[in-house]
Formats: sequence, C-alpha cells, structure tokens
Amino acid sequence: MVTHTRYSLIHRIAAWSVHFYTALGLPLMYLAAQELLAHSSQDEQDARMFFMWMWLAMVVDSSDGVLARAVRVERVLPEFSGRRLDDIVDFLSFAFVPCVAFAIYELFPTHWEWFAIVPIMASGYGFCREQAKTDNAFVGFPSYWNIVLLYLYLVQMDPWLNLGIVGFLAAMVFVPIHYIYPTRTTFLRPFTLIFGSVWACVLITSSLLPRAAWTTAAAWLSLSFPLYYLALSIVHHRRVHRDASTSWWSRHCRNSARRVRRNKTRMSV
Repeated sequence: MVTHTRYSLIHRIAAWSVHFYTALGLPLMYLAAQELLAHSSQDEQDARMFFMWMWLAMVVDSSDGVLARAVRVERVLPEFSGRRLDDIVDFLSFAFVPCVAFAIYELFPTHWEWFAIVPIMASGYGFCREQAKTDNAFVGFPSYWNIVLLYLYLVQMDPWLNLGIVGFLAAMVFVPIHYIYPTRTTFLRPFTLIFGSVWACVLITSSLLPRAAWTTAAAWLSLSFPLYYLALSIVHHRRVHRDASTSWWSRHCRNSARRVRRNKTRMSV
C-alpha cells in the first residue's frame, strides 16, 4: 500500500503521535519489570509500584484505539503497522510480565514457579491466531493475566488453588468462546462501560492500598464485574452462533429453491 500524499504534515504528525502513545506501553513494561527484579531478592514485597505501571499501561491500551480511529492512522501511515505494535505491547503487558509476576510474588506452590510458562505459551498461541478477534469480540480467553494476577495477589488464596485457576484459564484460550470487547460489543455497551469504570476504580484503589483492612473484601465484591462479563460473553456467544446458524439455514433454503427452479425449467423444456 502506498502512502496517500493528500494527507498534510499535520495529519502525519498526529498519526505518528498516536503510534508513539501506543508505544509508551513498552517503557511502562520495562519499569514494571524493574519492580519485579527489585522484589525478587526481597523478603517483604511491595507490589504497589508494579501495579501502578501495569494500570498506566492499561490506560494507554484502552485509549489508543480511539485516538487511532480519530486520526485514521491506517490511511495516513499505511506503511507502518499500528496493529502489530499494539499486539507486541499487549503481549508484554497482558501476558508475559504478569505471568512472570506469578512466580516473583510466590502465588504458585514451591517448585511450581515454572508453571508460569503455561499461560505464556497459551497466550502466544492466542495472539497468533488469525481469528483471535472479531469486530466486536475476542475468541478464546483473551489473556487477561494482569487482572488474574491482581486478584490472586489481593485475595491471597491457597497456591494450589491459584495454580488450578491459571491452568484452567490457560486451557480456555483454546476454547473458541466469543468474549465481549467492552468498547465495541454494542449489546448493553453503556451499562458495561459504566460498570467497568466503577470496577476499575475499585481495583486501582485496592492495588495501590493492598494492606488496607477493606481491600480483601473489596476485591471479592469487585468480582461481580468479571462474573457479569462472563455471563454477557456467554449470551453474546450464543447470539453469534444463532445468527450464524440462521444465516446458514437461509443460504441452504435459497440454494434448495434455486435447484428446484432449475429442475422445473429442465422438465418443462
């Protein structure tokens, strides 16, 4: 694809600025990784700064797409793949760095730290699938390992239970359920965005004040949004398959009708 010369220098600067904004996820993950390295040799682990860098990366990820569409980066800079850059940042911030943190923050049983490789490999498969996303959904568990990490860190469950949860979710990467894309799935989108914003505020506050007396209770209560997300995704998945089945049946009926008409024409001749 050739760059369209009709776009002005201002348009091109705006498009490059959006790509730079997306790329900010990379230094943020570097800072998060530094926090992990600093804590790997300490007995008392304070994850507040780590989670702060993770949240900032999520803010960038949740807003760069809106900016990209607003300035039409794909049209202005067709020679540069913003989608590929976004995938690199997403893999680091949603999958690789959080999975390393499973081991650093001792959320798995002793000598089972290696199990963090399992969700990393599963996410590698998920990210490379051609059908990993549709226009309004993720196909297979969408590698929200940063959120999984945050909950396991806050509620402090048994390490073996943590291992089972991570293993189950890693397996769900391979199950082609359609999980909603909160900003794109139109079904109940206004409520989802409002509910999700409240949920994010609760989790951000909890992760920055992990030792507060109310943190564990708030974390458990905030699970209402992931449960809502899962229920809505199941409804969306069933709607997608129902529409696909209806479309297939309609095509089948049309083709059958055409065959009948052709046979009648031949008989009449």
